[in-house]
Amino acid sequence: MQNPTPVRGAVRELLTQLDPEQVLTDGPGYQQGIRLWNGAVRHRPALIVRPRTPAQVQAAVLAARGNGPPLSVRGGGHDWAGRSLCPGGLVVDLSSMRQVVIDPRRRTAIVQGGATAGDVVTATAPYGLCPATGTVAGVGMTGLTLAGGYGPLNGRAGLALDNLLAADVVLADGRLVTADPDREPELYWALRGGGGNFGAVTSLRIRLHPVPRLVAGLITYPLPRAARVWERLNAFLAAAPDELTVQSGLVSGPDGSPALFPAPVWSGSTDHGEAAISPLQRLGSPLSTQTAPMPLAQMLRLNEQWAPAGRHYAIATRTLTRFTPGATAGLAEAAATRTSPLTGIAVHHFHGAATRVPLESTAFGLRHDHFVVEIVAVWAPGDRRASHHRAWADATSAALAPHALPGGYAQLLGPDAHDQAAHAYGPHTGRLSGGQETLRPRPRLRPPLRCPPPGTTHPPSAALGRPMARNRIEAGSRVRREALHHARRAHGPRTVPMDAHGLPHSRNSRTNRKEPA
Repeated sequence: MQNPTPVRGAVRELLTQLDPEQVLTDGPGYQQGIRLWNGAVRHRPALIVRPRTPAQVQAAVLAARGNGPPLSVRGGGHDWAGRSLCPGGLVVDLSSMRQVVIDPRRRTAIVQGGATAGDVVTATAPYGLCPATGTVAGVGMTGLTLAGGYGPLNGRAGLALDNLLAADVVLADGRLVTADPDREPELYWALRGGGGNFGAVTSLRIRLHPVPRLVAGLITYPLPRAARVWERLNAFLAAAPDELTVQSGLVSGPDGSPALFPAPVWSGSTDHGEAAISPLQRLGSPLSTQTAPMPLAQMLRLNEQWAPAGRHYAIATRTLTRFTPGATAGLAEAAATRTSPLTGIAVHHFHGAATRVPLESTAFGLRHDHFVVEIVAVWAPGDRRASHHRAWADATSAALAPHALPGGYAQLLGPDAHDQAAHAYGPHTGRLSGGQETLRPRPRLRPPLRCPPPGTTHPPSAALGRPMARNRIEAGSRVRREALHHARRAHGPRTVPMDAHGLPHSRNSRTNRKEPA
């Protein structure tokens, strides 16, 4: 492993404060640190630091600041583009900080920065509580929460970020601060939807919900009936209660051919679950139907089979306001032309409580009903047709663009999706960039390299990427600079009644009325 002068200086400094097995430039621990969910990522940092405490995270950030190597932070290691590993730089690997502490009386959890969604769900289950999380267990809870967090409880509990009560953050100047509504309120606002641009988050305090069991499953329909099924699904979801969130998309059916699926999750009383889900079994003639009561942990494990760690992935995304005929035709064509039977499309459902959070209260830029289309090209290691698989994802994204909103969910955007990134934060781009004088330390950290897409051979751009332990979006970033010229769309503030949890009160949801503070 190459050990350039800035990294040698950082190593010497850190070895005076950390154990040798925490300061890694090679060996088994280093190799473990560079293995990510996406096996296509081949980024090699010069140094991996594996802190065990917030003070050690501070030491790593200060070592990078003082010696000059670019810096990134690795949480769950699930970002498809590998932006948690900065080539030639210093990586703060939080995988040794995965503790989850539950306060069942207050229905909150303290979650360390390296914990996965699965860690949190496992810790909360004995208390009959659930976090608002994503759809798989392996994703890092911190990265998921800071970016947004679409998942099975969106309708009932809002996005993961809507349940963030406080965060401990190491800023780029090495200070450890707590961000909540009273302390560092601007940073607290920016963390909820601004992504990992503002510092190394060492812990979160999140709200939990009394959901001991779900009714969930998977229903598949033949691809030739996709347009009709999506048309009926569109009408059904327009009136769906908060307790019912329905992911849909395209996967390989029982016989291996592409099939359309709705994957419902009911988070209300299990006594009403089957009745709530049954209309989804009558959208056409299903190929298969599998629904049952289950805990959230089981549902997340079942979803892991569709996207296991180690396969190669390329992801693109578009955001739809509804399933128009043009959009469903584009999705069906994508399924018919996919380049691998492992490839699929997941469509995430945003509705209910998530839509009633006032737009201006967080940095998340889209608060009306919509669907996030996650276009996932998947292939096995050793498959030499990687460029064909990536081209399929890009072509699918291009086909959906005329039917989609101009931005995209920032967590899924690739490093080169500049046109979409410019709109990703909606009306908040100016505040995120313009607030830099408030959030920026002096002197500021050298910006990190923006990591290239997996498998590319060109050197990384000097433009900034998302994965950095810094406390603002750098105005010099090429992507952010483009964003300053866009995303000034007007969204008037709304006054919304809030419940005892700080979530918008639902007129229709039994769940929100039942839950005590």
